[in-house]
Amino acid sequence: MADKQKIKVLVVDDEPDIVEILKYNLQKEGYEVATAEDGIKAVKTAIKFQPDVILLDIMMPNQDGVETCLQIRQIPELKHAFIIFLTARMEEYSEVAAFDVGADDYITKPIKPRALMSRIAALFRRESKKEQEQAQIKIRDLVIDRGSYTIDKSGKTITLPKKEFELLYFLAKNPNMVFSRDELLHNIWGSDVFVLARTVDVHIRKVREKIGEDYITTVKGVGYKFDLG
Repeated sequence: MADKQKIKVLVVDDEPDIVEILKYNLQKEGYEVATAEDGIKAVKTAIKFQPDVILLDIMMPNQDGVETCLQIRQIPELKHAFIIFLTARMEEYSEVAAFDVGADDYITKPIKPRALMSRIAALFRRESKKEQEQAQIKIRDLVIDRGSYTIDKSGKTITLPKKEFELLYFLAKNPNMVFSRDELLHNIWGSDVFVLARTVDVHIRKVREKIGEDYITTVKGVGYKFDLG
């Protein structure tokens, strides 16, 4: 994991007690911390602060966490930031919505600081492993570039959100191999993050909308594969 002194964490929650507890524990671990009490201020603070990790409450006044995450994921300078949702809500649709807009993890309240620190560390460990992979994959008429999270398709540049890119990259580096939803969840989101299988389907649909329908094939009853054509 990178030096914690260099890692910035933005805590976004409308409950002052939660903000103070998280801020205290993060600073004790050596992280640099900024805070915001609603989604609108979170976006403005994120642009100025350039956090590496954003802890984002879902239910907030003025602008909820889902809309805030969606806006942050559209800011190029923040494309590498990890976003962890914090919520007391247990409904399935909240979780689906969180991952659909680009969340990296999802933690329910009450939050245990020690467990949160472990989840943050796990995100950086997975990222470190991914950075050791080849920088580019050239396949069919696509050049998939890990450094910029972009795809060049016949001279046209396409930018994908983080998880959509990682899903495409993983399938493209294993062409013609079929992976189940569970295997894709494990390899893209990690075994320590609980994500619904439907999330994979949503991300596949979004990737297809951006690069075309004929790259990722659905193998009925099994999963997905990148088709060499």
